Amino acid sequence: MNLSEHFIQQIHGLLPGDEASAMLHAIESSEPVVAVRFNDSKGFLPPASLERVPWCEMGAYLSQRPQFTSDPHFHAGSYYVQDASSMFIYHVIKSLVNKPVTYLDLCAAPGGKTTAALQALPQRSVVVANEIVPTRAQVLRENVVKWGANNCMVTNDAPKTLGKLENAFDVIAADVPCSGEGMFRKDDEAIAQWSPQLVAQCAARQREILSDIWPALKPGGLLIYSTCTYNIDENERMALYIANELGASFVEVPVEQSWNITGDLSGSDIPCYRFLPHRTRGEGLFLCVLRKNNNSQSITDNAHLKTQKQKKQNHTSMVPKEASSWLNGNYEISEQNGAVIATSKDITHTIVSNDKLHIIKGLNLEIGNIKGNKIVPSHQLAMSPLLCDGSFEKCQVDYTTAIAYLRGQAITINAPRGFVLIAYKNATLGFVNNLGNRANNLYPKSWRILSTRLPNNPFSIIG
Repeated sequence: MNLSEHFIQQIHGLLPGDEASAMLHAIESSEPVVAVRFNDSKGFLPPASLERVPWCEMGAYLSQRPQFTSDPHFHAGSYYVQDASSMFIYHVIKSLVNKPVTYLDLCAAPGGKTTAALQALPQRSVVVANEIVPTRAQVLRENVVKWGANNCMVTNDAPKTLGKLENAFDVIAADVPCSGEGMFRKDDEAIAQWSPQLVAQCAARQREILSDIWPALKPGGLLIYSTCTYNIDENERMALYIANELGASFVEVPVEQSWNITGDLSGSDIPCYRFLPHRTRGEGLFLCVLRKNNNSQSITDNAHLKTQKQKKQNHTSMVPKEASSWLNGNYEISEQNGAVIATSKDITHTIVSNDKLHIIKGLNLEIGNIKGNKIVPSHQLAMSPLLCDGSFEKCQVDYTTAIAYLRGQAITINAPRGFVLIAYKNATLGFVNNLGNRANNLYPKSWRILSTRLPNNPFSIIG
């Protein structure tokens, strides 16, 4: 690893000599930490054999990085591969948010912090997960669907567009684009691209993003600001910019001393939380929480805020009757442009209206598509923990068949004709249409496993 001399000097400016050397040694010589966060909404918990991530009860460390693509549970959303440091947002939300909120994840792809928020937020919260890069937004949508979230909208918009939704959000998480110093152990390209000029460019971009999105945060609302870098310009100084220029006060997050999280390194003595690789088991992260000053009147009658009941246009007469029995919970079933949509009746607070955003996944659950006088169940339904047991025949398959299914291949199963759920070790993978002599594969084409280099022996974190 060839670290820039400017970067080395920067680290020595942050920390005392011996500690700076220890941090640089950790960056240059130690391996990245591998961790996963289990999806308890689907009934998967960390096995007792794995060491837990201290600040996230659903997180666990792995001794090495396996080939996750070869694990059917990875594709089923049984867990999410996420750096342990990034799981800290789970603890932040659990500590500070105790009632349903409207939550924006501003720079959300690929979905680690979004799924952590969905896991940590109180029930009946609404999440808008946004990603400005279209290709990354599609990856975000895929991971949200696999996680089984029914209360999450995925959007592909600029911060300035979202900022026009004045006072729309109780909490905004801004994991902003940064110089990526905390990823040096994992990403050689981040090392090659780094320069003092990049740091300055990132800081300027961060100020622009924060200024653009600030109007969308309600007075009294929380901003969770984070980066995966070490320098002060993108961290403490940016936090002070939010506080002093945009108008906010710092909020402390309770932490355990044993977690070895580092505080402020700028001399400003602000409450912030740094994960440094020689102290904490994870990659580089900076996080702080600020509360927007309550010095402006909250807007309650904006045209861009509408309740879901006002927005929906239902066509229930076209929906096959069997669809209403597929879900657990209080849902209203409707048809929209050939898709059968389930909308929660329990989400009563305002949400962002569709006509303001480029939405690639709505705040609902697509449970199927109408074909003639029948309904073809959707992959979103297969991934949802709300799917009622017994709604469809479920066929447990072996590892080889599971991989063939995830590759999009036709498979043969011993099951009744019709739509059948394919499962592997209690994890639902998706639907097939069983014709008897073969089963038509309904796994989404764009999500299929392309690699042919998969191990012959089954691999699974679940066991």
